[in-house]
Amino acid sequence: MLDYAALNALAAVVREGSFDRAARALHVTPSAISQRIRLLEERVGCALVVRGQPCTPTDTGRRMCQHMDRVLLMEQELGDALPTVAPEGGVRVRLPVAVNADSLASWFAPALAAFAAEAPVLVDLSVDDQDHTAEWLRTGAVVAAVTSAARPATGCNSQPLGVMRYLAAASPAFVARYFAQGVGAGSLAQAPSLLFNNKDELQASWVRRLCHRHVQLPRHTLPSPQAFVTAALAGMGWGMFPQAMVAQQLADGSLVELVPGTPLDVPLHWQTARAASGVLDGLTRQIVAAARGALLRP
Repeated sequence: MLDYAALNALAAVVREGSFDRAARALHVTPSAISQRIRLLEERVGCALVVRGQPCTPTDTGRRMCQHMDRVLLMEQELGDALPTVAPEGGVRVRLPVAVNADSLASWFAPALAAFAAEAPVLVDLSVDDQDHTAEWLRTGAVVAAVTSAARPATGCNSQPLGVMRYLAAASPAFVARYFAQGVGAGSLAQAPSLLFNNKDELQASWVRRLCHRHVQLPRHTLPSPQAFVTAALAGMGWGMFPQAMVAQQLADGSLVELVPGTPLDVPLHWQTARAASGVLDGLTRQIVAAARGALLRP
C-alpha cells in the first residue's frame, strides 16, 4: 500500500513549487517533507521530484499526484455520505480542469465560479486549444475538460455541450485596406491574421473552407481572447471570433465580417474521468446547464 501522508507531501511540493512552502501548507517541517518524499521514492524505486526553482514532478511523480487527486475526490464523497469519517473543519480538494480560452472568456468562467463558491474544491484550471485539451485527460493531468473531441479519452465519459460559432471579422478600415478587391487566397496571403497560439487552427480551417486549399497566412500571435478583440478593433489583423463575444461590435459596425454568411461551427464536448465522484458530478451539471444557455444546438 502507498503511504498517503507521503503522497500528500509530494502533491504539496508540486503544487507549491518548493519544500519550504509545502511544509508551511501542511504545518510540518521541511525535513519532514523531505523524508516523506525520500521514503516514497525508495518505495517506488525512482525519483518523483526534480529539485529546482520551482520543483517539478517527474513523469512518475505526476502520475502519483494525479492518483492523489482522485483519492481525495473519493474521500470527499465518502465524507459526505459518512460525516463521522469526514475531517474536522472540512477539506477543499484540488480539482484540475482544462478548457479552451474562448469558452473560459465567455460562458465557462461564470459557471465554474458558481460551482466553486459552493463546492469544497480548489480549482486548478489549465487553458489550451479545444483540439488539444483532450490530451490533458489522456495523460491524467486533469479530471475534466471542455474539448472538441467527441470520442472519450480512455477511462472517461463524454457528452455534447453544443456548438461555438466563430465569425471571421476585422475593422472596416482593415477590410478596406486589404480586401478592397474581395476576400480570396491572394488577399488573405497578404492580410495579417490574429492567432491565439501556434495550436490555433481556426483561421486556417476557415480559409481552407473558403478557398478550397491551404493558404499561408501572415499572423500575429495574441494569447488572449480579449486582446483579439482589442487588436482587431485597432486594425492589427483579422481573426476568428466567437459570435457572442463580438455581437455588440458587429451590431455597431466597429467590426465587420470578412465574408458574411460563412461561420465556422466548432462542436464542444465535456469529458470527465469515469471514477465516480459526487463533486465531479456536481461540476458536470453546472457546466452542462451553462452550455445549454450559451452555445448553439448542433
